[in-house]
Amino acid sequence: MDAYDEDSKGPHGPDGSAGARRAGALDGPGGPPGGGGPDGPDGVPVGTDPASPADPAPASAPGPAPGAGLAALAPRYRLVAGGALAVVAAVAAVHLGMVFFSLAPANTVTKRHGKAVEAWVYPEFEQNWKLFAPNPLQQNIAVQVRAQIRTEDGDLRTTGWMDLSAQDGAAIDGNLLPSHTQQNELRRAWDFLGTTHGTDNRPVGVRGALSEQYVRRIVVLRLGRDEAIARAGTLQRVQVRSRTVNVIPPGWSREKVSTAPAYRVLPWWTVTGDETEAGAR
Repeated sequence: MDAYDEDSKGPHGPDGSAGARRAGALDGPGGPPGGGGPDGPDGVPVGTDPASPADPAPASAPGPAPGAGLAALAPRYRLVAGGALAVVAAVAAVHLGMVFFSLAPANTVTKRHGKAVEAWVYPEFEQNWKLFAPNPLQQNIAVQVRAQIRTEDGDLRTTGWMDLSAQDGAAIDGNLLPSHTQQNELRRAWDFLGTTHGTDNRPVGVRGALSEQYVRRIVVLRLGRDEAIARAGTLQRVQVRSRTVNVIPPGWSREKVSTAPAYRVLPWWTVTGDETEAGAR
């Protein structure tokens, strides 16, 4: 039979004739050039939905997430870091407790352990107010000093009054980080002397002599920094006084206070040799 005989059972071609050749009967596996084959005219395999995505590549199983913070450290380093944090937390808690009891009113703890609290707080962590009962200072107190100097000719010369508190105020004014010495050294020394001396300026108890020595060393050190006094001669004696002026009340207050200054003048103190050398240094 002729190879071109029609197959009555073959599918009709596009033209509807019954003599269409069976697909792929004479063409090769790839079909005729440009024709439909196993991949179809659009390059999509026959019997495959063009809209369906290709099979994704198999994903590898996720590994364990890396640790963070202390968990990322080795066990022994984790123990060391945890111990250090515990020590810091304990010291911080003790410090806060000590400062709290130093500011709180008198209670059972401060009566039994007051010395331990003071030893921890003073002088580095001292506070100038009391918890629950603030009492701000309502006076301006200036500490002033004058000196007697022995000149090269043997004469004794007395200087004018120098305002040491004003010098500290000028060093603090506009300074974002003033030192503890500029803020508290002279003020605390004068407060210490006032609480250990009577109204007659005589020392009361053994701490009175210590407070005098403390104030005298401070003023000698300040005078030793003054170039004019250093050129004038040798420092022989010093005298300290305070000038106290009440703070003017606000305009809305009916309180009336005196604005006249009040002076407290201490006797002359003789400067010893070791204090002069310390002031020169």
